[in-house]
Amino acid sequence: MANYFKAAVKPQASNQRLTVTVDKLDMNGVGVARWQNKPVFISGALPNELVEVKIIEQKNKYARAKLISISNPSDSRVTPQCQHFGLCGGCDLQMFDMAAQLDFKQSKVSELFSRCFSDQNVVKNLAEKDLPWHAAIKSSPWHYRRKARIGVQFDKKAQATIGFRQKSTNQLAAIKSCPVLVEPLNVIFPLLKKLLAELTVKSAIGHIEVIHADIIETNAENKSQKDNQVVLVVRQLRTMNKADIGLWQSYAQKHDWHVIIDNGDKQESLDSLKGISSPVLSYELVDNSKIYFSSGDFIQINHEVNNAMISQALAWLNVLPSDNVLDLFCGLGNFSLALAKLAKGVVGVEGVQVMVDKATHNAQTNGFDNCQFYQQDLNSNWLLESWAKAQVFDKVLLDPARAGAEEAMHQIAKLKIPSILYVSCDPATLARDSAILVSKGYKLEKISIMDMFAQTKHVETMVLFTR
Repeated sequence: MANYFKAAVKPQASNQRLTVTVDKLDMNGVGVARWQNKPVFISGALPNELVEVKIIEQKNKYARAKLISISNPSDSRVTPQCQHFGLCGGCDLQMFDMAAQLDFKQSKVSELFSRCFSDQNVVKNLAEKDLPWHAAIKSSPWHYRRKARIGVQFDKKAQATIGFRQKSTNQLAAIKSCPVLVEPLNVIFPLLKKLLAELTVKSAIGHIEVIHADIIETNAENKSQKDNQVVLVVRQLRTMNKADIGLWQSYAQKHDWHVIIDNGDKQESLDSLKGISSPVLSYELVDNSKIYFSSGDFIQINHEVNNAMISQALAWLNVLPSDNVLDLFCGLGNFSLALAKLAKGVVGVEGVQVMVDKATHNAQTNGFDNCQFYQQDLNSNWLLESWAKAQVFDKVLLDPARAGAEEAMHQIAKLKIPSILYVSCDPATLARDSAILVSKGYKLEKISIMDMFAQTKHVETMVLFTR
């Protein structure tokens, strides 16, 4: 039989202007209206607003439009504080007041739970019930982010653009300041632009990671700790010559930076060229324990929310001195150390051996001898591993990546642990995994959102399950 192929048809952009009323926000915080019996997605529009838009993309089942003007602004609309709002691809909810942002995020989680539980026939009519919501964990909506990657792009004349990606493109928006970064990082962009213009070797930098952390410096004479320091990790695409090394050292000394050069194979602190060891980075937990980390390690970027999250996890789990606690996807020990301070023992499990080694070091450095850490692929069958069989666990905490913990859920359920606390950075995988636990006889006892990323669509959630 002959096969006939049609050339792919690109979406049509009609440039047609129309006036519509926005019904709601989608899961990404984009306004949704109706036109010609299909949804129209309008970035920047808010529910109940009457807006004029221009159609920029049409497909069979939906269209996309550019917001032109607002005739009837929402009561929740506020003036964005960032001068780069609308061009920079981050912080896309700045026009929404904070109370409305939190309501949107909580509704988003509720809708995903309703869909997932209904699809799996776990709970009927979940939409008619209220999830057992508790107050949201939040911090200041500005100047909260302590780590970010700043992009660097060079034009044909080797002039640098420094900033973050524009919306829906790989091009950078030239950033002068970023009000979600903590204060010392917020003002760093003009300084970096000036420095890069003075380099003798042009177009040699891929990106610059900025980190706000406590550091420990050691030289031949003494050891000192400095709090709230600016650390820069410079991804160098070509070998840095002496002149440029001297330039970075001069700026670092003037502005009290700690600069680490990353050539792709290894990282070397500029301090090491002056006889000072590479700085040791750390941050403090709510119980005054210290988490030590390397510049490339994952850390929670909102210090205030992280500590409030740990405090709530301990309270919800009601950790007792007789408890043995299992901490899955434990990372550097962000939760493990706080658990160890209250529990009889903690077993932390992580998929990457390097992280296991660092968690072990963090526990030892902070004086905890009731923590053991193990490497394990938690998407494998781990119930027969020695660490899983060695004792009966009273409680479990898990904090997986965005992919969630679908395979681990089935095995956790088999252990019949009385209390399970799930910390999630993706509500879709959380809803899926929660449905598994509920189908195995667990009750969803408490739930709250954690506003780790204010001004953005991203939402983190904490859920407590009990048998």
